[in-house]
Amino acid sequence: MYILTEQKAPKAGETLDNYIQRLRNEIKISQQQLAILAGIHIQSMGKIERGQTQRLNQKTKVGLATALSIPVEYLDAVLCGQPVSMVEKKQFCPQCWTPGSNPDPVWLMQRAKYCLVCGRILRTRCHRCDEAISDFKHRFCPNCGAGYSK
Repeated sequence: MYILTEQKAPKAGETLDNYIQRLRNEIKISQQQLAILAGIHIQSMGKIERGQTQRLNQKTKVGLATALSIPVEYLDAVLCGQPVSMVEKKQFCPQCWTPGSNPDPVWLMQRAKYCLVCGRILRTRCHRCDEAISDFKHRFCPNCGAGYSK
């Protein structure tokens, strides 16, 4: 499990090599230690940090994400050159979310399907009119007026 913070999120325009190196330096480990934690070869780790590799296979992405305590979506965003918001889904837990507040960042990840706290299925649409959620600052669906939480 990971704790999402602004420091761990990729910065705008940050390359894969800079991003990995920044996170590794923040947790104060060597390239070799990161390679061991991620389950990849030390030479592969060196190539990534020197900017000689811009594509990662799924095993490497999952290993690095686990070792650096970040979601795989952060690496996907850096590899695609997109902001994290482009790889996030607008979804929420109908039981745990307080309408009008920011949702738990873990709910926004592409792979998230259930709330980690209560186990409910995350919702992406209004339960009454099936309109997609446009913004989390609203407590009610702007289309039909139904409350997002039951």
